Amino acid sequence: MPEHPIEGLMKTAMENIKGMVDVNTVVGDPVETPDGTVIIPVSRVTCGFGAGGGELEPERKRKNESNEEAQMPFFGGGSGAGVSVQPVGFLVVGHGQIRLLPVDGNTIVDRLIDLAPQLMLQIDTFLNKRNLEPEYK
Repeated sequence: MPEHPIEGLMKTAMENIKGMVDVNTVVGDPVETPDGTVIIPVSRVTCGFGAGGGELEPERKRKNESNEEAQMPFFGGGSGAGVSVQPVGFLVVGHGQIRLLPVDGNTIVDRLIDLAPQLMLQIDTFLNKRNLEPEYK
């Protein structure tokens, strides 16, 4: 069975999107600073795609058309796609830790989540140190 024209439109659009968006679009190339810290950009990629078409029956047979050509419907269609890339933040790897530095202005919650492991470690160290100290009466 021959390929429908809309299938060709969809394949072309999807191949073009595939060529534009790859893993390096979401997680960018790492950049190393002089002190050994590695910075990796992270982005959000959003894709949209649409295709459509329609077939019209021929109105009448033209003089120079064969019977087979006269029976074939006419096709009209189109497709389109859009890609949006928005920076989310940067992964900073260095000095024995990994941090996410978000790009947006709402960083208070992210900063608290980032500091939570350090705070838990300090609390654990404090409690263990307190349990190891001898009791004085």
